[in-house]
Parts: sequence; C-alpha cells; structure tokens
Amino acid sequence: MRQKDTEMTIPNPYIPTALPLTDIAWEELLPNIVKANTVLANFNGILETIRNPLIFLSPLMTQEAVLSSRIEGTRASFSDILEHEAAPKKIKDNYNDIEEVINYREALRYAEVVLIKRPICLNLIRGIHGILLKGVRGENKSRGEFRKIQNWIGPPGSKIEIASFVPPSPENLLNYLSNWEKYCHYDEKDSLVQLAVIHAQFEIIHPFLDGNGRVGRILIPLFLKEKKY
Repeated sequence: MRQKDTEMTIPNPYIPTALPLTDIAWEELLPNIVKANTVLANFNGILETIRNPLIFLSPLMTQEAVLSSRIEGTRASFSDILEHEAAPKKIKDNYNDIEEVINYREALRYAEVVLIKRPICLNLIRGIHGILLKGVRGENKSRGEFRKIQNWIGPPGSKIEIASFVPPSPENLLNYLSNWEKYCHYDEKDSLVQLAVIHAQFEIIHPFLDGNGRVGRILIPLFLKEKKY
C-alpha cells in the first residue's frame, strides 16, 4: 500500500449556520410547543402556591448539578453531596467528584445573581466556566477563557484525524459567539424553541477546551429565568 493511501485527512472545522434560523418547521413543531409550554405553566403554577418556593427548588438545584455532572463522568450522588455538607471535613474517596457537583451548583447560583443586574452575555458565560472548573479536572484548560486553539470531539486520547466532530476554528470563534449572544435576546416566535436553538448552537461552537456540556446545560434554566418563566 502506498504511503498516501494510509494518510488520514484532517476534517475541516464546522461552520455554524447564522442565527436566527430561517428553516424552522413551526407547523410541525406546534403540537410539541403547546405541550411544553403547558407543562412549564403548570410547574410555575405549583411554585406560586408554595409560600417559600426555595425550599422546594434548592434540592432540585442540587439534583440538577448531580445529573449534569454525571454526564461528564462524575460519580457523586445526591446523598454524597448531602453527606459532604453535613460533615465537610470528613475524608471521602470521591472528593473530587463532589467538588465538581458543588462547583456546578455554585456556578448556577452565581449566574442567578448576575442576571438581576444584566442579561445573558459572553462575560457571564466565562464567569460560569471559571467557577465550574475551579480546583477540579480541566482547571488547567484555560479556565474562564474562550479557547485560542482548535479542539475536537472523539474518543479519549484520539487525534483530530478521527474526530467525530470538529468545532469552528478559533480564528472565527468570537464572530460566532457574538451572533449567538445577539440571538439570546432576539424576539423569537416561541421561547422554548429559541432555547433549544441556543443550547444546540452553543454546543456546536464549543467555545471552551473543557466544560462545554456543563455550561450549555446551565444556560437552560438561566434563559428561562431571563424570559420570566
């Protein structure tokens, strides 16, 4: 076999479609849009009947932090977090995993406070990322900063030649992020559809070297809060 036959080509970085999208199938989505908005309205109704909704929402926030971190390989459970908070000085085998979950929850609380003063923006995203990776794995991967080198998605330790997805090049990153930020405040026909697009586009852009999944999932409740849901 000749050498050129064994050489692998480097995939081109993905070029995201500019937002807002012009090809959303609104009529096909309508039944699901109605269902989703109805469920959300019912949930809001339940919260309005509770004297102190934070008592109800606080454990849900912790559970969300546990489940989101688990997608990234963290194995801390809800009970692990409660046990750690009851006895923080007790040595635990999965201490690093617990720290990742606590960081997720702290990043969510930080963002909630920031949203009182200003809307979702790129500086907020960087702040969230900085808290998420503080003192845990990925801390040395430009924590709190958008990437300046090419990244890719593939099996652990794999080279870019066999990547399943190559995000946009770092040279164009800020242009795509600026378009994304503007769309966050665009008056779309339906906010839940807009949220789906915002989340998907963020993961496509993949602006950080690590932690993109967790930041993207934190954006979901933050966007809903900004829209007064």
